[in-house]
Amino acid sequence: MNKKIIAIIVTIFFISVFLFFSPKSSKDTKIIKKENNKEDNLSYSSSFIENVRYESQDTKGNKYLIKASLGEIDYQNPNEIFLTDVIGIIKLVDKSNIEIKSDFGKYNIDNNDTIFSKNVKIEKSNDKIYGDYLDFSIERNIMSLSKNVTYSNLSSMIKADVVEIDLATKKTKIFMYEDKKKVKIKNFN
Repeated sequence: MNKKIIAIIVTIFFISVFLFFSPKSSKDTKIIKKENNKEDNLSYSSSFIENVRYESQDTKGNKYLIKASLGEIDYQNPNEIFLTDVIGIIKLVDKSNIEIKSDFGKYNIDNNDTIFSKNVKIEKSNDKIYGDYLDFSIERNIMSLSKNVTYSNLSSMIKADVVEIDLATKKTKIFMYEDKKKVKIKNFN
């Protein structure tokens, strides 16, 4: 492609990204352009956004807020943003809030689905769940935490491979991948 056309496309993209993110952000948003051109004629281009903040609400009134210190949008897939130092807050109607923290994440701008990864921590009241990978889907109302999962509250601690929570029904499944392995439960009484 012609360099002028690429420059025009990049400029339009930056303006649209700026307009899209500015009204939703409570802090100033700073966009940093990064382009890496390799000798084999492949190029990678992305934008970095500081102090990322997205808010959404479903038809039932439940609210979802996600914040990150840094986000990266890949031009080849602009609907997904890669996040660093992530905090997610789920405000369920008539229920206590759920807070999610992780080192990294991937947020889908179209459907609000979010992957949280590395040092994932979920807190709700006195319940805490730790793991390495969380797939959270607003559309399906499901949270699935896996890899080194530990659940604890005031009376017990559970270690398992996976914890799945249906946010609509409040049903929770705790299980191991292999049938031969057992979920470990420790009571503090």
